[in-house]
Amino acid sequence: MLKRLATTLTTVFVLSFAMSAMAQSTFFWISHGDPADPVWTYFLQGAELWAESTGNTVNTSFHSGDVPSHQEAFRAAITSNAAGIVSSTPDPGTLNEVIQEAHAVGIPVVIINTEDAQSGRDAYVGGDTEEIGRRWAQYLVDNDFVGSGDFVWLPVEVPGATYQVLATNGISSVFDPLGITYEVTEAKLDQAEIITRMSDYLLANRDRIDAIIGLGDLVTGSIARVFDQVGVAPGEIPVVGWGNSADTAQEVLDGYVNAAMWQDPQATSFMGLSVAAMAAAGIPPGFDIIVGTLYEADTAQVYLDIMTDGQ
Repeated sequence: MLKRLATTLTTVFVLSFAMSAMAQSTFFWISHGDPADPVWTYFLQGAELWAESTGNTVNTSFHSGDVPSHQEAFRAAITSNAAGIVSSTPDPGTLNEVIQEAHAVGIPVVIINTEDAQSGRDAYVGGDTEEIGRRWAQYLVDNDFVGSGDFVWLPVEVPGATYQVLATNGISSVFDPLGITYEVTEAKLDQAEIITRMSDYLLANRDRIDAIIGLGDLVTGSIARVFDQVGVAPGEIPVVGWGNSADTAQEVLDGYVNAAMWQDPQATSFMGLSVAAMAAAGIPPGFDIIVGTLYEADTAQVYLDIMTDGQ
């Protein structure tokens, strides 16, 4: 309880400090995501709300997994003498050099969304993606959805991306000792293509799929459409995965998805920029902020309301 209180007080201090300091400064918020991905809409909302609340300018950009473009945006922020940079990570190690360049001129860097602990970042705000993968796998095991000899399908938008690698590491830590096998397949970033690819895979492999873990929001948010297209009834195949879209929250309510992970996207961007502002003002962050809640049907409406109300 004391540890939780200390963490809460620290976070409150960071937010209060950021809202009263660094006025009229320019920060950069850089995403490896695709603007068509629903979750990044919510992350962007958090950045925009922070700018409105603090009076600072936040320059935002999306790069859809294009590493050179992402790095170019980083260097543009450095050239512009940004007060701070908040960025997601396209792939492990891809930002190490540009983070060093930012630090060389005194610009703090906060990583959000997916951790890259070896990048040299000043702080991390987001989920522990490896632990989230472990929780998904353990949920399937604890609820007797899968066991030794079973097969779990792991569709993802971008194979090899940081979030997929870390989540799969967590999944493997549970499944490998139990003899549960799994396969990661590519679904792409376009939802129409995702539905086609997932439907084709499900048709070809239906007899051996015992459960599904959706490793991305576009993937998990397409489960109902894919099941309906292929003729799989809600609940016939257990599904867990990301839950940062209204589509997925509705799927949980309707029984297509058993449990989904809410990533606190608005709060992640808001707190990430707050930590960057604190660091820019000369107070080094000696902590990370970890977010994420696994929700089921009994609480899915709470998150659906947040997403549909645009809060």
